[in-house]
Amino acid sequence: MSAAPAPRPTPARRTRARRYALQALYQWDLSGADLNRIEVQFHEDEDFSKVDTDYFHELLHGVPAHLDELDALYRDYLDRPVGELDPVERALLRLAVYELAHRLDIPYRVVINEAVNLGKKFGAEQAHKYVNGVLDRAARALRPVEHPAGEAGGGLTGAS
Repeated sequence: MSAAPAPRPTPARRTRARRYALQALYQWDLSGADLNRIEVQFHEDEDFSKVDTDYFHELLHGVPAHLDELDALYRDYLDRPVGELDPVERALLRLAVYELAHRLDIPYRVVINEAVNLGKKFGAEQAHKYVNGVLDRAARALRPVEHPAGEAGGGLTGAS
């Protein structure tokens, strides 16, 4: 007997995958626990019936696999060292920059919008504004053809 095919990835399923991936990456960052154990825990503790599980897996394992690269891609847009960021903001920036750098099929505006929404839900009071500014600057550099400001300036600033 073969397993049922995975449900078609929809925007809502991707949004839920990002939400759980953010929480799992936060947990990983603070605890240093094994990624596979964290993944199993989330599958046991959360309802994954409406989640793009493949995308959750990609984000949960892809971000740590590219950690140094990702931190380098947004580091210049910060007003403090990466290690001094709030852990939620750090996890959120890593997740979104992973998408900007490795998931060119997802428009940069979607990546930023999803990150801002997660920042509003899980971050400190003004975290979403800070994340928005950093990601806008990162998107200019990572997606110069797609972003209207390209690598040239304009747009938002990282410290807002």
